[in-house]
Amino acid sequence: MGKGFDIGLEALAAGSATARETPANAGSGARGTFFLETFGCQMNDHDSEKVAGVLLARGYRQVQSPEAASVILYNTCSIREKAAQKVFSRLGEFRAQPNEGRMIGVLGCLAQQEGEDIFERAPWVGLVCGSASYSKLPELLAQWEAGQRRVTGLETDTEETFETEMTRRDNPWRAYLTIIEGCDKACSYCVVPYTRGPERSRSSAAVLAEARQLADLGYTEIQLLGQTVNSYRDPSPRGMRFAELLLAAAEVPGIRRVRFTTSHPRDFTPDIVQAIEAQPAVCEHVHLPVQSGSTRVLRAMQRTYTREEYLEKIALLRSARRAISVTTDFIVGFPGETEEDFQETLSLLEAAQFDGAFSFKYSPRPNTPAQTMADAIPEEEKSRRLAMLLEKQREIQTARNAALVGQRFEVLVEGKSRRQNQWAGRTSSNRMVNFTSPVAGLLGQYVQVQVSSAGPNSLAGEAVQE
Repeated sequence: MGKGFDIGLEALAAGSATARETPANAGSGARGTFFLETFGCQMNDHDSEKVAGVLLARGYRQVQSPEAASVILYNTCSIREKAAQKVFSRLGEFRAQPNEGRMIGVLGCLAQQEGEDIFERAPWVGLVCGSASYSKLPELLAQWEAGQRRVTGLETDTEETFETEMTRRDNPWRAYLTIIEGCDKACSYCVVPYTRGPERSRSSAAVLAEARQLADLGYTEIQLLGQTVNSYRDPSPRGMRFAELLLAAAEVPGIRRVRFTTSHPRDFTPDIVQAIEAQPAVCEHVHLPVQSGSTRVLRAMQRTYTREEYLEKIALLRSARRAISVTTDFIVGFPGETEEDFQETLSLLEAAQFDGAFSFKYSPRPNTPAQTMADAIPEEEKSRRLAMLLEKQREIQTARNAALVGQRFEVLVEGKSRRQNQWAGRTSSNRMVNFTSPVAGLLGQYVQVQVSSAGPNSLAGEAVQE
């Protein structure tokens, strides 16, 4: 799942923010300390907020290095092989170190995918826990504290949406809000249905109650999350559609921006665009993964739409009364992808004119149909195709951003540079803006910025003095 325009700030203030939902006495009388590192997408980031909340409520104190921790946790992603390799590399660092009462745990998608095999590959690991069991972490840790040295939480047979009683928030202005878990789409390359389970939506009442709570705590921007967020189906008698939920969330007093990710093309309907047009608080940014520009490859991927149907969605977005930024994901080198297929991907790139794209080389994942497909593409050919795709997208982004020079945007200030009077933040369309302002204390504020220059990944300008 992509992250939209996730370009790093020179100085991001949010990472060390005090959690607004952390009880005042959290950490006092602590059982121990924990270190938590996260790999993956926004869903993983939010899962880590949930895990941290559970541990803080239990009396643990978070530290910033594994050396200082009695509990070391890696919240993992398994969408791509490289992410899994990073986790096992981290675990390998403890091979020669005695545990001495320290617990090492693997959480998330890789834990769900590999299961108890992780204990065989890394015998010093004490906990393997999937996302469905985060609410049970206190019980699992109690088992480990009682002397059980291999503890697992790997159940996925649940109707729950994996919420926890307390969530520690890492960002003081933007809050993640899960509305749907799992995925029913069964793409041939993807492990999410296996690691996250089937789609399960929260009731609209529960989602809106959390949105109101976040607004009361001072958050002005919320981001609705789901592996396929627009596949949301309200399980309550109200039966609220996703577009209706967007509008209802945007009407919560105190909420100034509502984002959502990641959308699936099959369930992307005109009423979503209508909601963006009708309500300024619904952000004009849609992340709509396409994966390939070839209908033949899309069918092999089991993506449930054709090239032409996807471009119809793009046309719908581009015809909106508000200028909606569109980002996407691509996979190059899928088994059987010919040069002609790849050229179709490049031509779709030109036709769609994406504002950003996350592009990756295909890597086979366990428990997926694509793992055993014939006609694997050589690694060097994957690299060649990826480089061509990235260069083409860079040209498109450069041109699209250059067209914004001279325009004015409202920016939520998220970071301050070490350089004097230099700030950074995002527009409602999720573009990164670096700007100058002599005004102090802008973090968390909404500022009007006039764009004076642009690059492929960000805009630059000056704050407009009202």
